[in-house]
Amino acid sequence: MDNPRPPWHPPVMLPARILATATHFPGTPRLTADLARVAMPDRTVADVEARTGIHARWFAGPDDSTASQATAAIRKALIAADMPASALRRVIFACSTGGDFTLPATANAVLDLLGLEGSADCFDLNNACVGFLSGLDVAARCVATGLGPVAVVASEMPSRHIDPADPRPYVVFGDAAGAAIVAAAEPGSAAVLASAFGNRGSLRETVHMRHASLTGRREDIVFNKSNNDITEIAMLGLGQVAEAIFAQTGLDWSGVDWIVPHQPNGAMLGQIADHFRLDRAKMIPVVAETGNIGAASTAVGLDRLLRSGQVRSGQTILLIGVGSGLSYGALLYRVG
Repeated sequence: MDNPRPPWHPPVMLPARILATATHFPGTPRLTADLARVAMPDRTVADVEARTGIHARWFAGPDDSTASQATAAIRKALIAADMPASALRRVIFACSTGGDFTLPATANAVLDLLGLEGSADCFDLNNACVGFLSGLDVAARCVATGLGPVAVVASEMPSRHIDPADPRPYVVFGDAAGAAIVAAAEPGSAAVLASAFGNRGSLRETVHMRHASLTGRREDIVFNKSNNDITEIAMLGLGQVAEAIFAQTGLDWSGVDWIVPHQPNGAMLGQIADHFRLDRAKMIPVVAETGNIGAASTAVGLDRLLRSGQVRSGQTILLIGVGSGLSYGALLYRVG
């Protein structure tokens, strides 16, 4: 992580407004206590919950898919925005594990489930846990140049790729989808004030999931470094993108009104807050009840924040995250 800084996006104010957000949880909630008794019988439930900071999460049912999950979240967001699906001009589908199809893009199934035929385009986006932020950045640039409204959805179903035989991911991950409807905004109103993204491919083996066709085994999520090593790497990535956002805007952590971080587990969320000396009253924790939901983490956190009734016009929201790849990104949004 001591390589030269990447070419951050130049400071540019994108007139884009998040009209509405929504969250969808599939299947049934699963308690850490129940999973730990199966995967970690030699540890107490209290110890596992303390180490993960996770009490529950959802596991999708056999008839669920990342496409159906994404569609449910988008529909809820459209209702909140008082907008018909036919108004959408683009759908961006983010998923860390590749969605339901390798070919074609899973986003095509989402369009079909939304009842859209030829009126909107769509594509998949995979930037690991930073996928929703990358999708928001692309959506903001789309609507700022005349293409919109755009639906951005992160739909994660890692329960299909974990097993009790490998307890570390098994007691951490959960399923969920989070969506946002993005449209053009009047100048001086809502806007993306800054964004910054980076990747370190040399660290791609830290957390990975390989195609079964390449390994002859299940496509399971694998952790290849200790929790301490992963946390150290994550802090470096988060620090770099935060530095880039603040360089573009002249702000600092204290000058941001709200912070929505990716939440890999409760313990790491606390370490992030301590490391950067964040005001926890500005943060919206969700991981204790959702588990690690990959790219959907920031989407669900943003939805929780915007629905809390605490956000005021003109306030700023910093969405920031880090994921396997190593990918890291941040986006500063001013509420309209």
